[in-house]
Amino acid sequence: MEVGVYHGGSLQMWKDYFGSEAKIIGIDINPKCKELEEDQIKVFIGSQTDRSFLKDLKKQIPKVDILVEDGGHTMRQQKVTFQELFDHVKEDGVYLCEDLHTSYWISHGGGLKRGGTFIEFAKGFIDQLHAHHSEQRHFKVNSFTEEVDSVHFYDSVVVIEKRLREAPYAAMTGSKSYKTDSQDSTPVPVYKRILPSLRHRFLRLLNRFLRLFRIRDFFQ
Repeated sequence: MEVGVYHGGSLQMWKDYFGSEAKIIGIDINPKCKELEEDQIKVFIGSQTDRSFLKDLKKQIPKVDILVEDGGHTMRQQKVTFQELFDHVKEDGVYLCEDLHTSYWISHGGGLKRGGTFIEFAKGFIDQLHAHHSEQRHFKVNSFTEEVDSVHFYDSVVVIEKRLREAPYAAMTGSKSYKTDSQDSTPVPVYKRILPSLRHRFLRLLNRFLRLFRIRDFFQ
């Protein structure tokens, strides 16, 4: 799904890139964009700040693998779109918001460290990603913490990778025992259980990074 169709070039680009099995969805406020529909491409007309339109849209289409937010680039447009559509990205999907530089443009409601900008809003993703580690009662784990694997900031783009996560835990590895006054038992080695998981996670992240950099090429 891409929010912001304009002349339709990017929809055709995604169709060509992802192949004949892909289903491409576009959203735009301009009714003329409906004329850009073709095989594999469906266009919905409505405003990205219209919460009723976005809620109704989610009832008409299945959850998406990739959502690219490239609409009007104002602070309200970016935030409302995220708030309404992020949960419609699959649990292993990717959400991208482009043109974050408008968070520094006064004309679009931006400004350096100005409250209410999308970039300041997005900085909160970093804290929420680490919510499991907070010792402050008012800061709690939410759905973002449980569903997001990583957040990547590039020039003018933020990429959020979703993946269901369990609460982190501490585990001791190794079999050597160092007896102290407060510790008499020998640690139980758990490396045989942890290493396969770490290896799988590393390879998975490496693969996703490579895929992201291929997608990034289109933004140049």
